Amino acid sequence: MEGISKKIYLELPFPTEEDCRSSEMRILDGLKEKELDARMSVRVMRMLYPLCEEAQWRITVSLAWNGDFWEITDLEKGDTSERHYGIAVDLGSTTLVARMINCHTGECIREVSCYNHQIAFGTDILTRIFYCKDDKEKLEEMRKASVESFLECMEMLEKETGIPPQACISMVVSGNTTMVHFLLGMDAFCVFYTPYAVRADRPGFHRGADLDLPVNGYVYCYPSKSNYLGGDIISGMVATKLYQKEQISVFFDIGTNGELVIGNREFLLCGAGAAGPALEGGVVKTGMRAANGAVDAVKLKDGQFFIHVIGEGKPVGICGSGIIDLIAELFLNGWLNIRAEFVPEKSSRIQKMEGGYAVEYAPGLYFCQEDIREFVRTKAAAYTMVEIMMRESGISMDEIENFYVAGAFGKHVSKESAIAIGMYPDMDEDRIINAGNASLEGAVLLLLQRDIVKDIEEILEKMVYIQFGAVDDFLHMMQAAQALPHTDFGRFPTVMEKLEQIQGKQLY
Repeated sequence: MEGISKKIYLELPFPTEEDCRSSEMRILDGLKEKELDARMSVRVMRMLYPLCEEAQWRITVSLAWNGDFWEITDLEKGDTSERHYGIAVDLGSTTLVARMINCHTGECIREVSCYNHQIAFGTDILTRIFYCKDDKEKLEEMRKASVESFLECMEMLEKETGIPPQACISMVVSGNTTMVHFLLGMDAFCVFYTPYAVRADRPGFHRGADLDLPVNGYVYCYPSKSNYLGGDIISGMVATKLYQKEQISVFFDIGTNGELVIGNREFLLCGAGAAGPALEGGVVKTGMRAANGAVDAVKLKDGQFFIHVIGEGKPVGICGSGIIDLIAELFLNGWLNIRAEFVPEKSSRIQKMEGGYAVEYAPGLYFCQEDIREFVRTKAAAYTMVEIMMRESGISMDEIENFYVAGAFGKHVSKESAIAIGMYPDMDEDRIINAGNASLEGAVLLLLQRDIVKDIEEILEKMVYIQFGAVDDFLHMMQAAQALPHTDFGRFPTVMEKLEQIQGKQLY
């Protein structure tokens, strides 16, 4: 593996009157013999004595790539080349996920996660942006909150592995444009406000010490393409290798915002837009995140609900994957019509409540008409993004080899249910790939493969960005997609077949 860090063991000749090279040059020449040019920081120069003599000139050199050259970041006695570690981080607005990697073998040692400490300043990104707008002290609070999140994950990793973060030479971070701005201590109002010219979109390599992060070398932040299409999506491109494929694929990272890329090795068409908090359980009255007590799967059979609860305990709410299942089951069983409205005569479980009808999907837990409307608007936004991209590219769904759905949501949602409500296109489910945390996977790959830095430049060069808001008939397309599964039934033949099978009659 040729990653962005190295550990090289050297057995160097002792100094003599005939060979009185400096300790610095002795090490640099030893590296050159291994075809490696490097520079030594002053911090490492201060380590040369007495370490080299005490080690009998048998030393391991740690090196970090800084984007331009290799820099020596540490010296250790003896051969420690197999104790070579790095950290990859998915910097989300709600959660950080950190993975410690054995860079000698490429194996994951441990993965941990924690809530982003920025939540203290607002659960949504926009609130955080306004909180610290044009206020350096508050911006510093936001930066420190970012750093504290990293430190919490690092402390967890050290506790569980016994490996301190200082033993890690390099770190790779992938996150959206706003999160990276806050980590670097930059005002992010530009992300939200026209003309959307962000402060920096190619952050690259920075010393861990400059970011108050205790890694021994450099931290690389994935670049962004635009204000709403950040490094987490570029990292997803690396993880799926979509940009290298001959066949055309779609990459969709769906959450509160939706980011979409369609293309192959010849072209990459991309766009981003708001999907809505309903996908993560937000807005819905009994909605919650995917945590213990959340209903994450629902089936409706013979008028009875069968649910799965995360943690196997008492249900206290419903998360995104459970919501999709619930709406799909209600629709397929005729409890919801094409307009996503309850059909109360179908079941006594559909009850008239203040504000309209609602269904009791678990003891004491109700899903109401307004919840459904909110979610349908969200799924319509997601579907419309895909529809626009397909239309603008002139590509039909039959030409798509793989449809990657990334993020925690994409990992857990039922493909069948998502198609049934018209959130995913009606296509062969085998071609819908749950890409998981592609942002984190891309960070790991770069940690282990330095040449990916060149690939990233290729990806950015190929990408053509589409502003969904600039599409003339966007709202009209959104309106059509707010039906279940869509006003154009012909787009969802398998859903129509399933409706007939379940309800025993020809519909629509």
